[in-house]
Amino acid sequence: MLANKTALVTGSTSGIGLGIAKALARQGANIVLNGFGDAAGPQAEIAAMGVRVGYHGADMSKPAEIEAMMAYAAAEFGQVDILVNNAGIQHVSRIEDFPVERWDAIMAINLSSAFHTTRLALPAMRATNWGRIINVASVHGLVGSADKSAYVAAKHGVVGLTKVTALETAATGVTCNAICPGWVLTPLVQKQVDAKAAALGISNEDAKKQLLGEKEPSMQFTTPGELGELAVFFCSAAGNNVRGVAWNMDGGWVAQ
Repeated sequence: MLANKTALVTGSTSGIGLGIAKALARQGANIVLNGFGDAAGPQAEIAAMGVRVGYHGADMSKPAEIEAMMAYAAAEFGQVDILVNNAGIQHVSRIEDFPVERWDAIMAINLSSAFHTTRLALPAMRATNWGRIINVASVHGLVGSADKSAYVAAKHGVVGLTKVTALETAATGVTCNAICPGWVLTPLVQKQVDAKAAALGISNEDAKKQLLGEKEPSMQFTTPGELGELAVFFCSAAGNNVRGVAWNMDGGWVAQ
């Protein structure tokens, strides 16, 4: 379905980003990975699917590095046909105690980076009259939670950016949509589980149940693979006129 297309997925050396990258690779897309940590393992996994794979370690808080990454993708693969903005960080603190530098970092990585990649990817997408921009927001792009001011503000911003991008490309073959996951058992969320288990003196399994019980009626984590299949749908012909949606995959969180 996606043969001869190239997908660039930010924050894709693990977790949600890697799940989406694998799902797109299974459909024949070449993949450009980005992220910190081990890149060799994910690269080998995706190469084994029979597609081309590249990697760029751009720090998504730095516009100059983002520009270098986009230039690398264009030089190596021709152009970015599918852009998945997934890179994100988290910090939990009350507003009055929130470290200013953490606020700035979360805004830069979770929101501004999506603007920079989008502005750089759009010209080539417009030229070929086909493109998919998929912003990984969060259920926190739709609702709030205490102690997550920067993350919630940034993810609401991602949903807003998604809508504007969709409107500006509405009469073209380029679409832009957001995926809004609830709890996904990524390394980021596992840290929250570990912290809860330690704070309450309970087992990791009980901490997971408590975390899910607070917000997610299904009492199950969404998987990176499920999110990847939603990204594949957005890239399919069935997604041609799906524009500007914030699609929550959250076990009923927002339905409450």
